Amino acid sequence: MRKTAPSVDLVRPPRARCARLVAILLALATAATPAAAALPEPLVRILRSHGLPDSALSVLVQAVDERQPLLAHNIDTPRNPASTIKLVTTFVALDTLGPTHRWRTEAYALGPIENGVLNGDLLLKGYGDPWLIEEEMWKFAGDLRLRGLRHVRGRLLIDDSYWAPAPRDPGSFDGQPYRLYNVQPNAMMVNFKAFTFNFIPVTGGVRINSTPTMPNLEIVNQLKLVGGKCPGAVAAVKLSVPDPANPNRVVFSGNYPASCGAQSLPRSVMDPASYAYGMFTRMWGQWNGVIDGGVARGVKPAGKKPFATRWSPPLAEVIRPLNKWSNNVMADALLYAIAARNATPPLTPAMGAAIVRDWLAGHGLPVDGFVMENGSGLSRVSRISARTMAGTLLHAYGSPTMPEFLASLAVSGLDGTMHRRFRNGPERGRMHLKTGHLNDVAAVAGYVLAANGRRFVVTLLLNHATANHGGGSALIDSLLRWTYQLR
Repeated sequence: MRKTAPSVDLVRPPRARCARLVAILLALATAATPAAAALPEPLVRILRSHGLPDSALSVLVQAVDERQPLLAHNIDTPRNPASTIKLVTTFVALDTLGPTHRWRTEAYALGPIENGVLNGDLLLKGYGDPWLIEEEMWKFAGDLRLRGLRHVRGRLLIDDSYWAPAPRDPGSFDGQPYRLYNVQPNAMMVNFKAFTFNFIPVTGGVRINSTPTMPNLEIVNQLKLVGGKCPGAVAAVKLSVPDPANPNRVVFSGNYPASCGAQSLPRSVMDPASYAYGMFTRMWGQWNGVIDGGVARGVKPAGKKPFATRWSPPLAEVIRPLNKWSNNVMADALLYAIAARNATPPLTPAMGAAIVRDWLAGHGLPVDGFVMENGSGLSRVSRISARTMAGTLLHAYGSPTMPEFLASLAVSGLDGTMHRRFRNGPERGRMHLKTGHLNDVAAVAGYVLAANGRRFVVTLLLNHATANHGGGSALIDSLLRWTYQLR
């Protein structure tokens, strides 16, 4: 196979590669839209057939080793990027924090320990670890046992003061407060505050259990087993938390057709402190630990040293599940981590967004109209232009952390949110991408390795009331396929 320009460029001395990258970025930041940048005919047909105006679409395609875009359409119009903003969040985090950055979670013994018994409260202080999942909490509980603690004659105190309270209510985005994508960030978040509720028809009723199980979660089962056709997975199941002051009590009601068989429903209930308490006490019990009291919020005493510290996996590993599966609460946590570089706690998303904006401007990328409400893209107000998104991707490709960044993206036809797309075609495995969808947004951004061996940055942002009525997905697939076929 003929050696391509990207392969030649990769063997240049680092200083030469850096200078070339700066030239490419400056050209992108200042170039007018090329005269030959008309939209490809397949995209035009899709726009027309779905009644979508050209003005609703921004597209940019550029080879990673070229100074000018190959295709540029409305690239300076700020648009809602939905989840593709995670690319900006994760790369700026990689570039400013480094791929080996880790988060800590600390345990404090607030009293004397005698013969393994703590006569006082145990306090857990969180610093925003986005990967404090069930297994990590089990290890943390084990760390405490290995240090000799076996019995807490007090409460579990949760210190989440490193971050300011979440800026919005989980139901404010779309009225679905228990959906996992609406979980709000918290400095002491455990396991994304997630449950999977399982429904199993049995004689005379429906059995309900949860994964994980929690000693402090009360499930009230008011489901009625009925006959008839199944309307879809748990379509008739109603979940409610009748008493907001007691989020540990969840009620399921409605008719459940026996024909539905076993079904599962992923949801988030409980407040962060109660969830952390339930998970900790469960894991603590598996290590034969005992805790006598309940849960409350607390603050670490000034000057006190931690009894134990648990460190997260490195950032380079954390961004893989984040980007591949588009985890919102993890992305939001990264924005707080970025803020921690220059800001004083309690941290807010606005502090992190200000650093991201400065980073973009400092690398010669336009920030006019740039708005970043959070790190995940679950927002009605976030905005970025295709030029700025593509410029970020070009910079990422020439950076020392390029391998870690690319490895975090979903691979066409193989994994993540792209595992069902291009599964059987030649494009399979040739694209590293992040998709984004809201009711009025369809977007994609990332890298395509074309059939000729050249790699292209691709960005598509569609903002329209009918963006996800079929036209958005068709445009994304068409553009990706067109890019792959470039010669």
